Amino acid sequence: MARTIAKDHDAKRVAIRVAAARIFAAQGVDRASMSSIAKGCGISKALIYHYYASKAELLFDILECHLNGLNTVVDAVPMAEPRAYLRAIVLEILLAYAGADDLHRILINSRDVLSRDQQAEINNVQRRLIAKVSGAIKAVSPKIAEDKLHAVTMSLFGMTNWYFMWNRDEDENARRSYAALVADLFLDGVDAV
Repeated sequence: MARTIAKDHDAKRVAIRVAAARIFAAQGVDRASMSSIAKGCGISKALIYHYYASKAELLFDILECHLNGLNTVVDAVPMAEPRAYLRAIVLEILLAYAGADDLHRILINSRDVLSRDQQAEINNVQRRLIAKVSGAIKAVSPKIAEDKLHAVTMSLFGMTNWYFMWNRDEDENARRSYAALVADLFLDGVDAV
């Protein structure tokens, strides 16, 4: 007889992802154990294996959910005049990054733990996000050379992705202020590329 899924199944998966991201970021994926993750979640090691068959599967789910969430955030930004639209994208991404420091650390440092297929899927989800932002940049500056568009896009992500490294302020107003600064800096210089 097939085992039924608990009513709180999805909530438990979210709790496991949050605890695991914190532990992976602090200890490194290689050093973190499923036992330490289970302990961090307040559940048994056997129960964690009910939700995730392996550490790599758990890591993959963490990264995929994070990147899909960012894609959803960008998709929800209402279309507007190109400069206003890009400003809104920068703001929404920066607001979505609040509390995601652990996710950034493991996204940057832990892909090699994943299988090639898992890495390819994470790369595809990330490429979709990059393409959306590239499209918004291209709308602002239609004459930008195609061979420079990717570098310009990644520069914009660089200005937002590393915010957590030098500014520990999780205050929404601080994030809004920084998003405006990034947009001003970026938009006033993009035509020079």
